[in-house]
Amino acid sequence: MHGMETLDAFCRIHTAVVVALGQLVLMKQMALTLTPAPAPALNNFYPGRNVELLTLLGNLVAGRDVERSIYLWGDPGSGRSHLLQATIDALNAAGLACMYVASGNPVPASAQLRALAVDDVENLNAGNQRAFFNLYNQLRERSGIVLAAGNAPPAQLKLRPELMTRLGWGLIYQVQALTDEEKAQALKRHATSRSFDLPDGVIDYLLRHMSRDLPSLMSLLDALDRHSLENKRPITLPLLRELLLRPESG
Repeated sequence: MHGMETLDAFCRIHTAVVVALGQLVLMKQMALTLTPAPAPALNNFYPGRNVELLTLLGNLVAGRDVERSIYLWGDPGSGRSHLLQATIDALNAAGLACMYVASGNPVPASAQLRALAVDDVENLNAGNQRAFFNLYNQLRERSGIVLAAGNAPPAQLKLRPELMTRLGWGLIYQVQALTDEEKAQALKRHATSRSFDLPDGVIDYLLRHMSRDLPSLMSLLDALDRHSLENKRPITLPLLRELLLRPESG
């Protein structure tokens, strides 16, 4: 009986240690990814199965004759916010008066804009829905650009019927989240752009044990590259574990 109690106590301690180690690794990853990620841009979005959409947005920015009302929907982390911000930034750089409205921010009742992007439309309150509806109509009358994104197709949103109708007037794209294979390809491409080899074992560990959104993984990969250069050692799984478990300097 005493032996069973000892084994049970050991199992509880082992489980607690594993949980604590996992929390430590995640906290370490958060610390390593505090460096600001590059600003969203069309050229740093890994398309996966969204090639057609990325091409469309590129043509829109280039001023080609394409649909000027586009609605994106998809799961959190699929990249819809990245694409909205990247397109608005590119249009702004091209000299157009633009605005990106993040989730929870007010939609202006009227503005002299050429392009508007409204993110997370499912979170718009009644006042912002009215403002967006009016601004949508103003932009459409002067051949402006309206981009929007949400967590579902327009017909499934709990919004004012007239706003749902407007959102369905243009092109509707589901932004496809990257598969693990596509994330692995994106990490490989990122490593190649920074001129270092990335072993498959490191990629597998990142996808299994780290935060799975691509920006966080890219930031962690950059930290691993810096750690490799500082220590003059190639990137390997032991080096990654060392980076994740070492105490913070300072």
